[in-house]
Amino acid sequence: MRKYFVTGLLILVPLAITIWVLNLIISTMDQSLLLLPERWRPEAVVGFHIPGLGTILTLMVIFLTGLATRNFVGKRIVWAWEALLTRIPVVRSIYSSVKQVSDTLFSSSGNAFRKALLVQYPREGSWTIGFLTGVPGGDVRNHLQGDYVSLYIPTTPNPTSGFFLMVPRADTIELEMNVDEALKYIVSMGVVAPEYFEKKLIIDPAKV
Repeated sequence: MRKYFVTGLLILVPLAITIWVLNLIISTMDQSLLLLPERWRPEAVVGFHIPGLGTILTLMVIFLTGLATRNFVGKRIVWAWEALLTRIPVVRSIYSSVKQVSDTLFSSSGNAFRKALLVQYPREGSWTIGFLTGVPGGDVRNHLQGDYVSLYIPTTPNPTSGFFLMVPRADTIELEMNVDEALKYIVSMGVVAPEYFEKKLIIDPAKV
C-alpha cells in the first residue's frame, strides 16, 4: 500500500502544483477586466464570469502596446512619457531602476542569465551554481583589480531570491548546461540532474 500511495503522489503532486500555478497566473491576469467599464464586463454582458478573458485581454494589450511603439510616432510617445517620468523625484529612481533591469532581462541583446557558472560559495571548497549577469561597472570597476564577473546566486528551492556577487572570472567554471537545466537542478535541490555526456579522449590510431 505504501508503494501505491507513493506512486499516486508522484503522479498527482506535479499535476496539482501545475494547475495551481496556472490558476494563480490566470486569476491574476483576469484582474485586468476591472479596468473596463462595468457595463462592458462579461458578468454584465453574458450574466456570468468567464475565466481566462482577462488573460486574453492582458496579452492583447501587451501585444498592441509593442506593435504601436514600433513605429516612429509610438517611439516619440514613449520617449515623451519616459521624459515626463524622469522629472518626478520619487518615481524617477524607481522607474529608472526597474527599466534598466527589465531591459537587461528581456532584451534580445542582453547578456543576463545567458550562462550557468560553478562558483565556490559560501566558503572555499563548497560549490554552487550561479548565473552570469555581466561585469562590474561604474565606480565599482575602479576598485577591483583584474578580470571580474557579476553573478546571481539563487537560493533553493526558491530561485527568485538570492545573492549578488562579484568574483574573479578565474574562480568560476563555465558549465555546458543551459540556464533552464541549471534552474531545474537548483529548484529540485539537486535531485533532478541534467543529462550530460562525459568527455572522452579519442585517440587516432594513425597517430599512435
